[in-house]
Amino acid sequence: MRRIWKMKVAVTGCCHGALDKMYETIELMEQRHGQARPDLVLCTGDFQAVRDSADLQCMAVPPKYRQMGGFAQYYSGEKKAPVLTIFIGGNHEASNHLQELPYGGWVAPNIYYLGYAGVVKYRGVRIGGISGIFKSHDYKRGHFECPPYNQNTLRSVYHVRNIEVFKLKQLKQPMDIFMSHDWPRGIYHYGNKKSLLKKKSFFRQEVEDNTLGSPAASELLQHLKPAYWFAAHLHVKFAAVMEHEADSSEQQPKATKFLALDKCLPQRDFLQIVEIEHNPSASDSLEYDPEWIAVLKATNNLINVSPNPWNMPEDNGLHAKWDYSVTEEDIKAVLEEANSDLRIPQNFSAVSSNGNKSQQQSAPVHRINPQTTEFCAQFGLVDINDRIQQVREEIMAQRGGDKEEEEEDEVDSTGEASDYNTDVSGLTASVNPDEIILDDEAGGEGDPDDSSDQQSDTTSTYSGLRRLPSSMTVSSDDGLDSASTDLGQLSSGNQEEEQNASNKSLKRTSFENEQEKSGEKKIKRRNQAIYASQEDDEAE
Repeated sequence: MRRIWKMKVAVTGCCHGALDKMYETIELMEQRHGQARPDLVLCTGDFQAVRDSADLQCMAVPPKYRQMGGFAQYYSGEKKAPVLTIFIGGNHEASNHLQELPYGGWVAPNIYYLGYAGVVKYRGVRIGGISGIFKSHDYKRGHFECPPYNQNTLRSVYHVRNIEVFKLKQLKQPMDIFMSHDWPRGIYHYGNKKSLLKKKSFFRQEVEDNTLGSPAASELLQHLKPAYWFAAHLHVKFAAVMEHEADSSEQQPKATKFLALDKCLPQRDFLQIVEIEHNPSASDSLEYDPEWIAVLKATNNLINVSPNPWNMPEDNGLHAKWDYSVTEEDIKAVLEEANSDLRIPQNFSAVSSNGNKSQQQSAPVHRINPQTTEFCAQFGLVDINDRIQQVREEIMAQRGGDKEEEEEDEVDSTGEASDYNTDVSGLTASVNPDEIILDDEAGGEGDPDDSSDQQSDTTSTYSGLRRLPSSMTVSSDDGLDSASTDLGQLSSGNQEEEQNASNKSLKRTSFENEQEKSGEKKIKRRNQAIYASQEDDEAE
């Protein structure tokens, strides 16, 4: 019988800069329960890699929540992550820092960022992810933002773009793990929905209308069919299993185990150990994925830094080429180009956000990171930040030295006058009390310094297996449309969900509702009953 080798992966929800608490919780699990130290930590967004005061200015939170957190000590080398940590970006990040690494890179020793979207390998396990959250009005725009951000670009910079989804949809090889910050739309129909709504009843309408979550992530879930999908954003532990429709190339249907976790606070389920099968003969070093590198090279000419909406190539008679998936020959060429050595170089260097060694500076600047320069040179790719700087210089030259303005200012950024919201247009504006509100008066107070010695479950359990009904298939281009799903089709499946995953504690927040009204501000204290009934914990 073939021996199955498994490694322990610690999956976490929103970190919010609490790295010490995260690593201390892992150590506590070792001490109390004899758990072996995990081989890998995966963080599903809101990591908050804040190096200095300038980074704080680039984090989309009210001023009272702009706190340094613990990352700076890991960045400076005063501390080192005890376990290799891979993370994606969320919607509360030091966006200027992460923007330096659009293709991914080290933000500190032993801490790796996957970029806008990325795929890497560790011990033979293929790990992919996409950063940010979905907003339909920014989805088709290019990556045009750069620091210093204005009121609009401070938020649009972390919105998912169609180019990243398009690249990921070119992948053909099996995906073991995928991470997103917001949930794939519709995934809640495959877990203990009754328990979820008992905890978060104010999202019942979105769940019933199948409009809660990201249609872009749902599109990727249907295409990639990963073995595991990890997420955060809604600040609730929730597990589900979704069986996919089998295609002609598959002998049997694939299933995805979905797990979302809470934020890093005491008495919250923010960390869970999952055992993942791996290849014992594979490298212990973090490696680039050759198919992903080949896709980046194939789509290199699609790089766009314009704020204007644009459509990705598709088979509609308007594009000469629409299939950018790669062949075995393309992948082989990447391996030959790298001399079969795709280990990610340990090329981190600590430089503050204004380009100086000093951590004391007042304003963020747009910076080219040497890791990105090296990566682009190695694989012949466009450095997105370099392209942005070129465009800005051209604009400034045309303006004849007038006061610098963001090109984005000339383009309408619909719906950004309100606070953080995800696209659920056409719905009643329900509010997640755990989420940060941009209006300073509307934010809840909490105790950000509570240390977490909460023992989370160390094994992963999932709800009953279900297949996605064709009527629930969603497209990221339909983000403004209410789903036409007939929930009666799910009635038989819903009878099972209450029996499965009954031991899951559920919590959810950080969901962002989209209200596409003509720049009108929302009521500051929306839904007073919800605020009155919820626990008084930290708002984000």
